[in-house]
Amino acid sequence: MATESTVVVENIGPARKRLKITIPAAMVDERLTEAYANARTEVNIPGFRRGSAPIGLIEKRFGASIMEDLRRRLLTDAYSKALQDHKLQPVADPEVDEAAADVEIKRGKAIEVSMDIEVIPEITLPKLEDVEVSRPVAEVDEKYLADEIRRLGYRFGTPARIDGPFETLDRMVGKATVRVKGAKQDPYFESAECLVVVPDAEDEGKGQVLGLMFDDLSKHVTGKKVGDTIILKTTGPEVHEREDLRGAEITVEFTPTQAERITPSEPAAVAESLGLGAVENLREQVKLSLESRRDQEQRAAMREQAAEWLLEKVTFDLPEKMSGAQVARNIEMQRIQLQQQGMEEAQIEHRLAEIRGASEEDTRKRLRAFFILARLAQDLGIDVSDAELNASIVQMARSRGTRPDQIRTELQQNGRLNEMALAIREAKTLDRVLAKAKVTDVPAEEWNKIVAEKQKAATARVTPKKKG
Repeated sequence: MATESTVVVENIGPARKRLKITIPAAMVDERLTEAYANARTEVNIPGFRRGSAPIGLIEKRFGASIMEDLRRRLLTDAYSKALQDHKLQPVADPEVDEAAADVEIKRGKAIEVSMDIEVIPEITLPKLEDVEVSRPVAEVDEKYLADEIRRLGYRFGTPARIDGPFETLDRMVGKATVRVKGAKQDPYFESAECLVVVPDAEDEGKGQVLGLMFDDLSKHVTGKKVGDTIILKTTGPEVHEREDLRGAEITVEFTPTQAERITPSEPAAVAESLGLGAVENLREQVKLSLESRRDQEQRAAMREQAAEWLLEKVTFDLPEKMSGAQVARNIEMQRIQLQQQGMEEAQIEHRLAEIRGASEEDTRKRLRAFFILARLAQDLGIDVSDAELNASIVQMARSRGTRPDQIRTELQQNGRLNEMALAIREAKTLDRVLAKAKVTDVPAEEWNKIVAEKQKAATARVTPKKKG
C-alpha cells in the first residue's frame, strides 16, 4: 500500500504547470496517528498525567486544531516533494484550488488537490555583450531644491478642518461606494474612510481613488464641500489585479465627511522641526537627499534600458491571459522599488494607479522581463542574502522616517517580503548586465525628451477611459 504522495504534472500553458497531488489514505492514517500521539505527550488535561490521557478525549478537545495543522503540513510536504521529484522551479507561490481549503482529514480517505504554478519557461539567453545604455546626467538645480522644500513645507504644515469649497491639495476623508456594472455583488466595495486628495497642478487634473486613476479627478472635486456627493466613473484597467474589474464600467460614489487644508510651514520652521537649525542647513540636507534620489533614479533608468535590451534579444510564449496573481506581483514589486527610491506614500499610490492603467502590452513586457531575469539570475548564481534584505529594509525605513522593525512587520503582514527579495534579485541581475555595458552620458534635457516620447507612445496604446 502506497505511503507516499504522488503527483501528475500537466502543461496548462506557457510557463504554467498543474500539479494533481494525491496523498494516499495509508499516509493520512499514519500521519494522523502520529499527530495524536505527539499531542498526547504535549498537552495537559486535568485528571491525567501527561501522556496518559485517552486519545478520544484529546480528539474531542483538540481535534480541530490538530486536523488543521496536519492538513497544512501534508499539503506542504506533498508540494515540496512534487517540486523535487519533477525538478520544477516555481517563480511564485502556488495557486491552490478552492477545494483544498475545505479538504477534510479522515481515516481511510485519500486527499486529492490541484495546484497551478508558474515556472521559468524555456529561455535561450543571449551573450551579455554589445549592451549599450544611456546614463542621464542632471544637477540638482534651484527649481528642484525649491520644489522639494515646498513639499516638506506641506509635510510639516499645519492642518485645519474645512468644509469647502475644496482647492488644490485639500485632503478629504469620507464614504466611498464602488459599483461595477454586471457584477454579482452590489455594491462591489465600500469604504467608510476613503482618502481623496485634490490633485496638484503638476498632476494635470489626474488623481487616484481606491487605487484607480481618474484623469479628470480635479474637475469633479474642486469646489465641492463636505457632505456633497461626488460621482466618478471610469473603465477598469485591462490588467487589474482583480480580473472581474478588467474592462468593466466602474462608478465610485464618494461623500466626504471631513476635510482639511494644510498651511505649509515656512522653511525656517521645517528646519527647526528637523533639528537642523538654520535654513541653509535644511537646503544642504535636502540637496544631499535629492542627489541620492537622483543617483537611484539614474540607476533605475539604466536598469530599465538593460531590461529592454534583454526583451529585444529573447523571445518566448506567455499565457494568453495574465492572472490576477501575476498582475498583483508586478504591482507589489513596483511598490517595493518606489519605496526603496524614497518616494512618499501618496506619490507611490499615484504611480501604482498609473501602472494599473497601463496597456496590457506594457504589463506583459514586465512579465516577460520577470521570467528572463529569473532565468538569468539562476544561470549567474544570483541570490538574495538575509543581510541584503535587512539592508534594503533599513534603507526604506530611513527614507520613510520610521524604524526598520516596523517596516519588516508591515512587509510580513502584507506578504511583501518575497516581492522585496525578488526586486532585489532583479536589481542585482541587471547590475551584472550593466557591468559589461557600454555607457554613454546623456544630458537630462535630452533624456527627458526620450522618456516623454516613450510615455506618449505608451499612452497611445492604452484603451481610452470613460469620464463622468
